[in-house]
Amino acid sequence: MTDQELTAKIERLIDANLNRLKEGIRVIEDIARYINDDATMALQLKNIRHKLQEAYSSKRVAYRDIESDVLKQSTKSEQNRTDINAVVVANFSRTQEASRVLEESFKLTQGSLSELFKSIRYELYALEKIYFHTGTVE
Repeated sequence: MTDQELTAKIERLIDANLNRLKEGIRVIEDIARYINDDATMALQLKNIRHKLQEAYSSKRVAYRDIESDVLKQSTKSEQNRTDINAVVVANFSRTQEASRVLEESFKLTQGSLSELFKSIRYELYALEKIYFHTGTVE
């Protein structure tokens, strides 16, 4: 693989995980907002989502390759959620995993963004704990 091909693959990886992270945050944010009526939690999640804009690049979208995605089909576990908490758990996991991938990927391209995604990951860990164990955002 050439350097140019590798760069394209890394940009694709970053694009996919930025989308995954933003989508997962939005799911939790909307549950906090519309189901739990928790303005504080929803606002904290919205603020995290807005931090992601720093990493977005319209140029990166050119590397998006949905047609060639080898795992675009959903698994059975992705199609089945037992209750609203299962949705929240799945999306907190999704956001934390995507944050970690972005933290590692940006070490290859933009080190300062790596630190941003590390801090976002830890914010999400803290919010998950609050969501399930204290019910209040500090």
